[in-house]
Amino acid sequence: MAVKKKATKKAAPKATKKAAPKATKKAAPKATKKAAPKATKKAAAPKATKKAAAPKATKKAAAPKVKTARKPNAAFMKALTPSAILAEIVGNKPLPRTQVVSKIWDYIKKHNLQNPKNKRNIIADDKLAKLFGKKEVTMFELAGIVGKHLS
Repeated sequence: MAVKKKATKKAAPKATKKAAPKATKKAAPKATKKAAPKATKKAAAPKATKKAAAPKATKKAAAPKVKTARKPNAAFMKALTPSAILAEIVGNKPLPRTQVVSKIWDYIKKHNLQNPKNKRNIIADDKLAKLFGKKEVTMFELAGIVGKHLS
C-alpha cells in the first residue's frame, strides 16, 4: 500500500501546479486591461472639455475687434528701375514690383495675348518675346521673369 500512496501524492501536486499558474496568468491581464482604460477615459474627459471651452470664449472676445487694413510689405513697395527691355512695356520711371506686374497684365489684356485655350498662358508678341526669352510663358513664371529685369 505504501506504493499506491506515493503515486497519488506525486500526481496530485503536478495537477495543482499546472492549473494554478494558468488560471492566474489569464485572469491577471484581463483585470489590468479593463481597469486601465476606464481610469484613463474618466480622467481624460474632464480635461478635454475644459480645453475645448477655453478657446471658444477667447474667439468670441476677439471677434468684435475692428479689422485693420493690411500693410503692404516694404520690399514690394520699393520703387525699382526697369531694364531697357522692360521699359518698352511699362515705362522707364522707377516703379514697385506690384505696379510693374500690373502694367504688364494691362499690356497683355490690351493686346489680347492670353492663350484662348488656357488663359494661364501668355503668348508673347515681339516686345514680350524679348522680355520672356521664349514664345509662351505661364502667369506663374511672370513674377520671376520681371524680377530679373528690375534693379
